[in-house]
Amino acid sequence: MATRDTAWSAGTPCWADLGADVDKARTFYSALFGWEVEQLEPVEMGYWSAKLGGRNVVGLGVQQDTSQPPSWTTYLATADVEATAAKVVNAGGQILVEPTHVMGQGSMAIALDPSGAVFGLWQAGEHTGFQIAAEPGAVAWSENMSHDFEGNKKFYAEVFGFAYDDLSSGDFQYSAASLGGEAVAGIGGAFPEAPSSWVTYFSVADTDAAVAKIAELGGHVILPPSDSPYGRSALVSDDQGTVFAVIAN
Repeated sequence: MATRDTAWSAGTPCWADLGADVDKARTFYSALFGWEVEQLEPVEMGYWSAKLGGRNVVGLGVQQDTSQPPSWTTYLATADVEATAAKVVNAGGQILVEPTHVMGQGSMAIALDPSGAVFGLWQAGEHTGFQIAAEPGAVAWSENMSHDFEGNKKFYAEVFGFAYDDLSSGDFQYSAASLGGEAVAGIGGAFPEAPSSWVTYFSVADTDAAVAKIAELGGHVILPPSDSPYGRSALVSDDQGTVFAVIAN
């Protein structure tokens, strides 16, 4: 388990939030992970904080664009959101939501990498991001899966300074992205039928039990549980079709 109350290092996945039907999401994920969910003030903001033991895990927000499917968004930390947004554009990405101050909590932007995966930027203020990680019910890992493996490696290296440890094997393309010698995220090749995206992994005590619970709650299994050197994982979706992964180490 990792707990933290200070800003995460620039380039590190530091937060995730879900844009969806919040009532459904609160019911589903609280039953699955045991989250305590509270609405943040002002209520007009339409944002909720999911907690474990009083510590921030992720956010839940009202879906802004209902023409798109519900989705998890991964936020990468930055010390200067405007400077990083400029780097995104210079490296071939796009800014979908310009840098915005969030009522003293911090500053954010929403970006699109060259392969079409959406991600966020977060400059910490009062809200520093994940306060707990690698604990059942909390985020354990984040990875970018795309149809331009080498292009995305180049993009994220230019924007965040990632170095890579290649873990590819056969047709499987994957690298661990590191900062200062510490692996912080994954960069991989997406399946042909899957869109480019950032995938959020949640830690669980028992992957098979979690998958059974997900099905019971109305979710679906996309890739069944399988073992790797890093744990037993499965790719799943919730009852609104939002894709995420679970992993037991």
